[in-house]
Amino acid sequence: MKDPLKLLMLLCSLRTGAGPWTAGDADVRAGEMAALLCPLDGPSVMWTGPSSQDTDLTRMSSAEQTRMGLLLHGRSLVVLRASVLHQGNYSCSLGNASSRSWFRLTVSTTRSREQEQRTQYPQRCYAAAACTLSCPEVNVPAASTPNISSNGTVWHKEGESEPTDGYFSSVQEKHQGVYTCTRSYLCYTHLYNMTFRVALEVKPERKSGQAEILSPRSGVVNVELGDTVVVECRAVVYSDFDEVFWLVGTSEVETNSSFPVFYNYSRESDAAEMKITASLVFRKVSEEDLSKGYTCKLDPLSGPSSSVSITLTQKAAPRLLPLALGLAAVAVMILVTVVVLVKLRKDVVLFLRGSLCCRRSASDGKSYDAFLMCYQSDTGLKEDDRKHLQSVLEERFGYSLCLYERDVSPGKAAAEAVLDCVEQSRTVVLVPASPDVGPDAGPGSGLLSAVHAALVERQTRLVFIQTETSEAPRSGSLPEALRLLGEAADCVTWKGMSSIPHASSFWKQLRYHLPAPQQASRMKLLPF
Repeated sequence: MKDPLKLLMLLCSLRTGAGPWTAGDADVRAGEMAALLCPLDGPSVMWTGPSSQDTDLTRMSSAEQTRMGLLLHGRSLVVLRASVLHQGNYSCSLGNASSRSWFRLTVSTTRSREQEQRTQYPQRCYAAAACTLSCPEVNVPAASTPNISSNGTVWHKEGESEPTDGYFSSVQEKHQGVYTCTRSYLCYTHLYNMTFRVALEVKPERKSGQAEILSPRSGVVNVELGDTVVVECRAVVYSDFDEVFWLVGTSEVETNSSFPVFYNYSRESDAAEMKITASLVFRKVSEEDLSKGYTCKLDPLSGPSSSVSITLTQKAAPRLLPLALGLAAVAVMILVTVVVLVKLRKDVVLFLRGSLCCRRSASDGKSYDAFLMCYQSDTGLKEDDRKHLQSVLEERFGYSLCLYERDVSPGKAAAEAVLDCVEQSRTVVLVPASPDVGPDAGPGSGLLSAVHAALVERQTRLVFIQTETSEAPRSGSLPEALRLLGEAADCVTWKGMSSIPHASSFWKQLRYHLPAPQQASRMKLLPF
């Protein structure tokens, strides 16, 4: 666009719609300089001016910029001498509409009292202390902007004609008031000014102390990638000129909240001290942030400076290995316990019967703990072994036994007598007897079928004693009735001489399958 007047008319058009994000407002007096700094960082920044159609200011030639009173350099847009024609909305972007920042430039020819108060900057000093007025650095040109150099700052107190250097070695209440500071910049042999108003408040003399950082401590901050993280640096200070700020490496972190990493600060004051909080904000923690070091620095007006340094580290994943090992150990312990209990279940049951005096009550109406019933077997027990079996059960372990030759009434039918014994006993024990045992040892095998039927009907427990060399109860060579009894019974094997000791496996198994003896007083507690 070659016609400067036409471009001025376009700049004069006000943009009423707001952009996706507002970087800030600039309110300057007519005739003064204003600078806008784009918060976006990239190789090429595109600037647009205030028109109904975004005017690409970046494409203007240097001559057109000069005629318009504009100076563009990278992220900086400088209005050398602002007028109402420059007023409006400006934007900067990296060529992507979704990453655009907006500025509102207001140019005032006259200001009301309320506007003057609204645009002045407060400053506080304490009586009898040194005080240096601080000229705000708001919308000023960046130091790297070419062809523009600072030409100093001049201070005036409103109502006085003589300038002041802005420094008080011992500030007094009389120094309180509104001051103006005028920054001058030299550009192409011309001077351009920026004026700010600073309201100085002098507070009573303050108790002095040594400024120090309260938190955080130097170290590591655990974070998750992608999270928003705020690290607060809190310090106690004793002067308005004490500063707390964040550094990344050796560079100061930006205070512009549009940056991925920035910091802001706040002050709290009372009569004794002042506290400053500088908050370092990570919008979304990235891998790059983990590789950098961050330092909170306290720079007091008097006394040595101090700092704390932190680094970010990603939170470690939950340590599953110890948990898995612990669960595996518990599982192994449970498995071992189960295996031990299974293998030693007989010992455990017998121990509980003996040590805890677990006895069966007589409420079931039975007269005997067991009925010892012999059956003929070529490999059966000899007479002495059978007698030993009976005596140990009765005298050693306290069982009440029903013996055919002793407890059956004379003259009673054999079948009836056997069935009476079955009826009055809690368990039936089938004992193999050798052929040389007398006929009064027990009923013959002819009653086995009747016994089997009675056991099934009454659901009486059956224990089948066999010898190492006898036919197995499930063998096809045994009589049918005896085979059926053997299949329904708990089998215990008599192993000759090795089964005679009371602590042998034979006695443990036999006692395990028998119910607890009812006559507890007759049982002797012996080791298993």
